[in-house]
Amino acid sequence: MTEAPAARIDPLPDFLEEAGLRAVLAALPRARMVGGCVRDARLGRPVADVDLATPDAPEAVMAALRAAGLKAVPTGLAHGTVTAVAMHRGFEVTTLRHDLATDGRHAVVAFTEDWPADAARRDFTINAMSLTADGAVFDYFGGLADLAAGRVRFVGDAATRIAEDYLRVLRFFRFHARYGRGTPDPAALAAIREGVPGLARLSAERVWSELKRILAGPDPAGTVALMRECGVLAAVLPEAGGTALLANVVASGAPADPVLRLAAVIEGDGAAAAARLKLSGAEATQLVALRAAAAPPDAADDDALRRALADTPKPVLVGAAWLAGRGEALRARLAAMPVPVFPLAGRDLAAAGVPAGPAMGVLLRELRGWWLDGGCRADAGACRAELARRLAG
Repeated sequence: MTEAPAARIDPLPDFLEEAGLRAVLAALPRARMVGGCVRDARLGRPVADVDLATPDAPEAVMAALRAAGLKAVPTGLAHGTVTAVAMHRGFEVTTLRHDLATDGRHAVVAFTEDWPADAARRDFTINAMSLTADGAVFDYFGGLADLAAGRVRFVGDAATRIAEDYLRVLRFFRFHARYGRGTPDPAALAAIREGVPGLARLSAERVWSELKRILAGPDPAGTVALMRECGVLAAVLPEAGGTALLANVVASGAPADPVLRLAAVIEGDGAAAAARLKLSGAEATQLVALRAAAAPPDAADDDALRRALADTPKPVLVGAAWLAGRGEALRARLAAMPVPVFPLAGRDLAAAGVPAGPAMGVLLRELRGWWLDGGCRADAGACRAELARRLAG
């Protein structure tokens, strides 16, 4: 039976004119674009990644690509995925599938030629649409209407979709933050509340991957508050407190830095949250530093700012200023001010005759304290003169 498209995108989105994608589609005439590229093309938003699906078996896909002179990489044959490489760009092509069994995170699948069956295994209606090379949109579960309404809705029964993969709980909030408007789907929220215990099955890396995307959104404060209300935030991030500070940071125009925004959500020094989420070394260092740093007051003079910059990396100090609600003038002064560096080191004391050992370290710290007290103004010559004065006294 011939399917009728639900809509057409006209004019065609720019990504469909890309030569590499056109070459792949010419080699695989039964393939369609699926997932996020369809959703964003319909909204007129930029499209970054293009994934394809096809009723053809993986072996047939590889043969057709090679016959067309394109490279075919068997990146995931067990799940029906082949990467087509054209014009130095890769496109994932996956054979249509339906689920045979799931365990709350992974699925056992079988290949099919049934487009609605493949769409039925996807998470949300707005992600279950497919698009042909000539702009025809196929929509089996009302994704177009949900997209227009700003509604994120699970495909079919929400509780069933969540039980198939508990990561979908966090994905719901990520998509709600980016595409949702108004009151969230009640059926989705009810199923999410019931599914909270299943979040314990998720790896820390997957949790942080989704949280990072949520926090990097244009305005995640309302979504994070909804996660807290549903019990999701406490389940994946027990260190979280309220969301008022996050709302203030976002409203003030702070950069959409997920670690900065995470620092606005948690309580305590950040070490426990960093360990729980398995942040990278750089992310963990940034989070702990942001939670520990004290932002200078708006009225701080230049000496006070130099002292602060001498002890705290500038990005951390500026981030702390955002968290503390400091004004734009203070942040601009911090950003423009050179970072002062204490001009003496152990070799300078050794050259002055100070023997190596604990006493040298004590004297070096005392000299640095004197330099800090003076607003970090003393240059190397003045610091050496102070060293000589102390040695002479």
